[in-house]
Formats: sequence, C-alpha cells, structure tokens
Amino acid sequence: MKHSAEQLEENFLPYEVFAVKYATRDASRRNHFIGGDEHDGPMPMDYYVWVVRNAQHTYVVDTGFSAEMAKKRGRTLLRTPAEGLKLLGIDAATVDNVIITHLHYDHVGTFESFPLAQFHLQDDEMSYATGRHMCQKQFSHSYEVDEIVGMVRLVYKNRVSFYSGKGDLAPGLTVHRIGGHTHGMQCVRVWTQRGWVVLASDTSHYYEHFEKRRAFTTMFNVGEALQGYAKLEALAQSNHHIIPGHDPLVMQRYPAASPAMTGIVARLDMEPQYG
Repeated sequence: MKHSAEQLEENFLPYEVFAVKYATRDASRRNHFIGGDEHDGPMPMDYYVWVVRNAQHTYVVDTGFSAEMAKKRGRTLLRTPAEGLKLLGIDAATVDNVIITHLHYDHVGTFESFPLAQFHLQDDEMSYATGRHMCQKQFSHSYEVDEIVGMVRLVYKNRVSFYSGKGDLAPGLTVHRIGGHTHGMQCVRVWTQRGWVVLASDTSHYYEHFEKRRAFTTMFNVGEALQGYAKLEALAQSNHHIIPGHDPLVMQRYPAASPAMTGIVARLDMEPQYG
C-alpha cells in the first residue's frame, strides 16, 4: 500500500523547469570559497533566472539585474531577464507570480519589469535587508538600496507574500528557508516528471559547494549554509536533482529547451548528463 504522501505526489501536475542564462563574468576559484583554493584557476560565474510552469501555473524565480547594474558591477549582460523569458513565450509584464530567493542585486533587479506580479519572499530576508546588519559593508555590498526601497513600496501595495520557513505556493511547489548566504535565503522545491527538483539558487552557488561542503565567500552565517546542504539533499529526489545558482555546468549538463536556445535556456525537469 502506498504512503499517502506518495499518492499526493502522483496527483500533482508536473512542472516544466527552465534555467535562463542572462549574464556572466570571469572569476577565479579563490573568489568562490572561504579560505581560497589551493588549485586556483579560472572559475566563471553565470547568472540565471528560472521558470516553473505547467498548464495551471507559471512562476518566475528571481528577476536578475539590468544593463545599468551590469555596468556598475562589471558583469557581462547577455540579454535582459525579460528578453530571456520571451524565448519561452513569457511576457514579464503579464507574469502573476515571482519567487525572490533573496534580495541581492542579481536576484531582485528588474523587479519593476513585472508590474502585475505578486512577489514571494521570506520574512527573514526583508528583516535582514532593512535591519541593523546593513550597517556593515560586508553584508550590505550585495544589496542595492533603491531595489530594497522598491520592494518595501510593494509591501505597502500588498504585492509581497511573506513566508516563515516553508511556504506552500501551489500543488507541487514550495519554498524553504535555508539561510546562510543571507539571513532569509530560500530555495524552491518543484515536482517534475523526474521527481522533486530543488532550485538551490545561492544556497549553493556551484555544485562544488554542496558536494564538498564548502562555503561561498559572501556569507552571513557559515553554519547555516553548511547545514543547509543537508536540507537541500533531503528536499531533492537525489543530489542530481539539486540545481546550483551560478554554475556554468548547468548549461552543459541539461538539454536545451530547443536547439535555438542552446547555451541560453536549459530544461531542468529532464535528466542531466554527467560525464
């Protein structure tokens, strides 16, 4: 006899899940690990937004950054997040729901391109981004004050939904506070045709972070980050179902949404290829 939770999962309408690459930058291994790396060498960073959709729901996960921000921070913008979404037939101006994994500039920038959206965020992230820790450059440097003020304005328009820990957004779609990188950092768990996929976002920037239990350099709570890897693994169908937030390997391991989107949009609900 099947467990009731398994029966419920079978009743979920599976989601398609996409990673949309919108920017990149050159970097070195020493930039990405606390304590540096004895085998220092090139380790580029890619920037993504994600799409979770089925016949009933479409959710965008994070909203990237703008051309102005790319220039300010020395990043290479390949396309705006909205332009990337258009490749999947999604008009940012009509999107109803956006999950914000955390409020760093590369995850909440261009939020104004989603004028109809309800934004989904952890309580702890808003408290962190507007509280005492922002007096410290170590924590504030990845935030943009105008973007945070913009999100606060949306709170007053009742366009931000808050969660404390786990949040149920739709059947087969949940968010989970992990912490670590920021105080309110959350991941996204999605039911797909291959089981439970976890969009880790910056709970694990690269595969190496959760696979080798190492921490990224921009960090609020190292302990929570390291403990969070076990949470990711518990939420995912397997470790091959965890999608890191900035790893170029994502585009190599997953099939393109179409031949024309090779290297731009990857299908994460399909099986990866591990060589």
